[in-house]
Amino acid sequence: MDWDLERSRTEFAWLQLMSRFKYDGYSDFVAGVRFIESLAGWLQQFQPDERPAAYAFVRTLLAYFSPAEIQHLIDLVYPERIRVRLLREVAAALKKPSYLVWSDATAADLYRRLLRQSLFFGLSDGARIDNFRRATAGIISNEQVLLATEIAAGKWKQVLDDLRAALKDDQARFKFLFLLDDFIATGTTLQGKLKRFWRDCKEIVETHFDLQWTVVVHHYIATKAVTEKIIAREHELAQQSEDGWFRSVEFSFELVLPDSLKIDETKAGAFWPLIDKYYNSAIETDHTRKGGGKDVKLGFGQCALSLVLEHNTPNNSLPIIWADVDGSNGQTPMRPLFRRRQRHSELA
Repeated sequence: MDWDLERSRTEFAWLQLMSRFKYDGYSDFVAGVRFIESLAGWLQQFQPDERPAAYAFVRTLLAYFSPAEIQHLIDLVYPERIRVRLLREVAAALKKPSYLVWSDATAADLYRRLLRQSLFFGLSDGARIDNFRRATAGIISNEQVLLATEIAAGKWKQVLDDLRAALKDDQARFKFLFLLDDFIATGTTLQGKLKRFWRDCKEIVETHFDLQWTVVVHHYIATKAVTEKIIAREHELAQQSEDGWFRSVEFSFELVLPDSLKIDETKAGAFWPLIDKYYNSAIETDHTRKGGGKDVKLGFGQCALSLVLEHNTPNNSLPIIWADVDGSNGQTPMRPLFRRRQRHSELA
């Protein structure tokens, strides 16, 4: 970086601080490598006169969610989303303000019943459903928390039997299904997950679900763009489905990323040309092409994010952050700063 002694001291103090409290917690660093080593290797792919711009990008524009920050978003799911939604349901059923629910024994009993009539699913490993289970220990029964949406017939029977035993009601059925995930940027993956979930549960709707059942899809983090269009996309799925659909689907988001987080030429400055220069089309697949655009230089769906989550880097972020390509196709190699764990069908 050709820093003088004073600049070196300043920058290394910042690097050590950020590494210790944030970046070293990234799950996909290879053995023996943490953030500073990864940064050094990443910077070496650029020409010496390009490195200041690359370093400035990391220093000022990178948005990183640490394990503690993700856990905080998980901790908020029950008090800020689940409880609020169920209180609204109780208030509507009894025709009284939600703030009076706890002062009425009948309303409080109905709330506890609705909570037990709820199931909670993880839409991906990023949902950290195990962390959610621990965060709600003593509030939500373990039998209500399921690791995935693909449930065998025997398991469906078991959770229904557990519900009826807990409520001492042989006719009890589930009324709320909460689907949890970490991040949504375009909604492409979610559409596929909803279709698969409907396929897997449509046969048990009449036996397991209340007549007024509702699916609530909650993401810990979302882009503003997807929050504005996801309802319309779900309606399209309902209209296209030839074998029925969910009775009602609602969406909620704990943290909505502003449009200002999107990287453009003005924000990136001298780093912007490097996004194009250090790009290898080998990262393109049939799945990435579903996001539109002739390439994914700006990430899947042309989202142009500088976002890194502690357990993985979304493919909606700029590939120059996460791509690992050896250049055997004759194009420039790409070294990752935060190596992304590729999953076959993952399109956020």
